[in-house]
Amino acid sequence: MGVNLTPIMIKHSLSLADLNAKRLAVDANNYLYQFLALLRTRDGTPLKDSHGNITSHLAGLLFRSTRLIRDYNIDLVFVFDGEPPELKREELRKRRENREKALEEWRKALRAGDYAKGFSKAVMTSRLTKPMIEDAKRLLLFLGIPFVQAPSEGEAQASYMAKRGDVWAASSKDYDGVLFGAPRLLRFLTIHGKEYLPSKGTTRPLKPEMIVLHEFLSSHRITHQQLVDIAILVGTDFNQGVKGTGPKTALKLIKEHKRIENLPGDYLSKVAPEFQKVRDIYFHPKTTSHYDMEYGSLLEDDLLHFLCDQRDFARNRVETAVHRMRAFYKERQQRKLEGWFKEKNL
Repeated sequence: MGVNLTPIMIKHSLSLADLNAKRLAVDANNYLYQFLALLRTRDGTPLKDSHGNITSHLAGLLFRSTRLIRDYNIDLVFVFDGEPPELKREELRKRRENREKALEEWRKALRAGDYAKGFSKAVMTSRLTKPMIEDAKRLLLFLGIPFVQAPSEGEAQASYMAKRGDVWAASSKDYDGVLFGAPRLLRFLTIHGKEYLPSKGTTRPLKPEMIVLHEFLSSHRITHQQLVDIAILVGTDFNQGVKGTGPKTALKLIKEHKRIENLPGDYLSKVAPEFQKVRDIYFHPKTTSHYDMEYGSLLEDDLLHFLCDQRDFARNRVETAVHRMRAFYKERQQRKLEGWFKEKNL
């Protein structure tokens, strides 16, 4: 879910052309959840193969990623979540409860023949299981697209890679990337994307947007440490916020009192007692420097066997993605050869 900082956030709309030749560390779990929510049948059922395996996430990953890489020349490195911090367990429990509630409401709507309401509830039932994640990694391996296994939060790892300069930006729908210190956070990495709004039963178009951390902090005249304190007052995946405190109120309080410890006693008593532990998650997250961002090879036979023979994808559609990646690798090899000859001629 992440933290709600929208009312105070400073964002810039981008086109995909602005991302040409840029390398992005993509929050893979967040990315896959988008496809699980939207790629469904009319009654809200996720796409499945003949054996009951969910394939919505694979379809989205295959077709969007190959287009971003081939058609828009964007380098993607996917980062998968590891073990969540202990403080996230309560948030995960709430998510499970919400999914179960939405699942029952979905079934009720279908029994009543209300497909519109059913779809609005179905998108809230998405669950990304370990086998589904392994399928996604398998797909990336066969495409040759690099991925990184984070020791804990994927957004923390992607932000770490951005801070090191190994990628141009971290990419996630959630704002946690700026809390983890990513110099740039790219939201809504999509081509013709839409976001479904369950409460309204409708979708809205999405365009890529960029948040530059130093610009955001300078504009509000706050530090990164103060931004994290603001998030804690609002509420994060690791703590409950102070009831009735939104981003604007939290910003005002921290600008006035500088840090959580200086807040008035009656207000301070309402702040989550584990706030220092939450700070530590954002300032000292578990990350790894052992990762490989190089593209591998396109394993066409393995890819076709996996998607067409095992997951019932239409062969002609998979071959479209294969042609994209084949052309991508050919162009990349050509650029390497041109660079080699230039060096030889110097």
